[in-house]
Amino acid sequence: MASRRDRYDKRLVRIEKKLDYIIGALKVNKVARATMAGAEPEIKQGGALDIMTLLSLPDHLRKTALTLIKLGRATAEDVARETGRARAIESAYLNQLARMKYVWSERVGKRVHFTVVGMNMAKKSKSRECSE
Repeated sequence: MASRRDRYDKRLVRIEKKLDYIIGALKVNKVARATMAGAEPEIKQGGALDIMTLLSLPDHLRKTALTLIKLGRATAEDVARETGRARAIESAYLNQLARMKYVWSERVGKRVHFTVVGMNMAKKSKSRECSE
């Protein structure tokens, strides 16, 4: 009986650590967006990577999404460097997240840059340049 309980306790501790990591990453991301935009961040509805959405993703996509949240804007190569997986794999995962409308993709020359929906600073800065 004690060994079963110990296993459950260990599982709960692992789950708590994962949740703490996700919440921490989202808080850091929210503060960074607010600082860069010079305004209070808004909580995005529908399509945004909130906690429940992240938890509903398969592990391989969740790891890619959390890495992209951490990096802000990145190429598949940047994400692969952080996760330790192959660039082609990360490219496929990022494109899958883009098809699911959780990330934006933007081609810049030969490279494709990905940004989490709601964090697209490039479009905001372009619109500011156009209005000036």
